[in-house]
Amino acid sequence: MQIARHYINGEWLGGEAALRDSLNPADGSVLGQFHPGSAALVDSAAKNARETFFAADWAGAPPLRAQMLYEFADRMEAIRDELIDLVVAENGKLRSEATGEIMGSISETRYYAGLARAIQGRMQETAPGVMSLFGREPAGVAAIIVPWNAPVTLLIRSLTPALAAGCTCVLKPADQTPLIHARIMECLADCPSLPKGVVNSVNENGSEVGRAMVASPDIDVISFTGSSHTGKLIMAGAAPTLKRVNLELGGKAPAVVFPDADLDLAVRELTHGSLVMAGQICVAATRFLVHESIREEFETRMVAAYSAVCTGPGADPASQMGSLIDIANQKRLMEIIERAGDEGELLLKGKPLASGAFLTPSLFRIDDLSSPLVQEELFGPIASVETFADEAEAVAMANATVYGLAASVFTRDLNRAMRMSRRIRAGTVWINSHTRLLAEAETGGFGQSGLGRLHGIEGLADFLETKHIYMETGAD
Repeated sequence: MQIARHYINGEWLGGEAALRDSLNPADGSVLGQFHPGSAALVDSAAKNARETFFAADWAGAPPLRAQMLYEFADRMEAIRDELIDLVVAENGKLRSEATGEIMGSISETRYYAGLARAIQGRMQETAPGVMSLFGREPAGVAAIIVPWNAPVTLLIRSLTPALAAGCTCVLKPADQTPLIHARIMECLADCPSLPKGVVNSVNENGSEVGRAMVASPDIDVISFTGSSHTGKLIMAGAAPTLKRVNLELGGKAPAVVFPDADLDLAVRELTHGSLVMAGQICVAATRFLVHESIREEFETRMVAAYSAVCTGPGADPASQMGSLIDIANQKRLMEIIERAGDEGELLLKGKPLASGAFLTPSLFRIDDLSSPLVQEELFGPIASVETFADEAEAVAMANATVYGLAASVFTRDLNRAMRMSRRIRAGTVWINSHTRLLAEAETGGFGQSGLGRLHGIEGLADFLETKHIYMETGAD
């Protein structure tokens, strides 16, 4: 049985607290155990990361950082099938989804390996013989708080730009997915080019570890993916030490469907875009904003598509949607479904399966924009249908929540698609598609969906500082 330990300053460590189980959400079986962390372990990890940042060659050695990241990608690729199986078992998602997660993470690691050697500054001569040099330097120690819904992708997209920038790191996995995190850490620890102390990891224990990371004076940057509520707490907790915060938070992605849309395409894209990872992804399509002239046809097609989805274990090739992360979230979502029937009209009512943390898709119609069902992130296989009369109303409805992470627009009119894309307040807008994520394409949110960007070149920004060096060389 695998036991997930902490990794600090190049050593694997246990702890004094009793081991806790990691469960398979599809059947409740015990997959392995993990050592819970503590504030004291965070203090040790952060101090080691800070000492390494100043003492090692890491921060000033782009070729070394690139080499290590290539080694890391190679080691993940060498055991990719094992990693895929472990994600399926511990997270509950489909094998196809887990495969995309692992292969995408390997690709993104190589992407940032290349960027590690491409970080550049600039020079400006402001007067004769007066030169200003502007360098880009690593920000220091970065703490990365990883959620459970995509435990590899959401680790890699913060860790690899942090390492490419020259930061040292302290990591914290989610309680629900410590085993896959520990296996990724083993790949890292096996990299010959990684100096000890550059990457450290402490398992969670309730919220003790996360709180300690946010408060630590030895940590300069916090990168967090999770709920807007927790993001606000992290931002407040980081204020006394003036940490930089990179936050990708909640979403309530609208999908706007116009009368001229290809409905076959829209239904196919939105079925996948709303149910990927059982709807447990912040960019999932959750609000279907449909022109009133096609509402009835759209609802009929979506109910048929949702009803045809085969919900089951992620390892079963017949499954088209996997399990939720745990029974607690299943119960939470079942309560929301009952509320949806009270506040709107249930077009399709999701149901649990006989065993495991499964829940079939739900679809409801609602007209009240102020309803919590419209305003709150539900994080499960539940979507709503809302109708609009014209383009202006569609924009107003799309922008009617505090979130602004992602959206999509379905129309054959390219001019309309571009108008809508510009007017919707979201960090990503897909046209005639939904849920396309690339290592090269920045993601992040407007409003209460967060601060900063991840992926792409801008993913380096929060892990770098700009330094101005002024020099008078004397005029001729």
